Amino acid sequence: METPPKNIVLVGPMGSGKTTVGRRLAHELNQDFFDTDHEIIDKTGVTIDHIFDIEGEEGFRERESKILENLCQMSNIILATGGGIVILPKNRKILINAGLVVYLFSSIEQLLRRTAKSKTRPLLENSADRKKTLTELLEARDKYYREVASVIVDTTGKKLQEVINIIIRETENVE
Repeated sequence: METPPKNIVLVGPMGSGKTTVGRRLAHELNQDFFDTDHEIIDKTGVTIDHIFDIEGEEGFRERESKILENLCQMSNIILATGGGIVILPKNRKILINAGLVVYLFSSIEQLLRRTAKSKTRPLLENSADRKKTLTELLEARDKYYREVASVIVDTTGKKLQEVINIIIRETENVE
């Protein structure tokens, strides 16, 4: 009996490059690309900020879990996840069984640069000290990213194609 093709799921903090890496990786591997945040926006017709304002983080996390569960039932996809998806134990369980999980690790300085102009990150928007907020988020979530990760790729100072090549090599090691 043939096992279904595995997915590649990207986890990591906001600004680590999950969506950018995921899109390019999907293109290079000729696979479908999904992003949990974009799927939530498509399904609800409103922004993530709006969901946070109306339903709070808890309501958003519940929507995120349903989307994750649905997407992980598919096979042969590249999936970029939201930075906080690893908070809930049920999501970590889904992720571990979803395929090759790649933790895109980045330095705080790189995350700060990548999120500096962003206006669509609810957990940073009202922060007086973005560096402190990013540091606290990473400290709280790093253990969860590592728990679900099959592979950890440090993206600090690496070009997009370097990161893609590392992930492709890792998929070849798994097969």
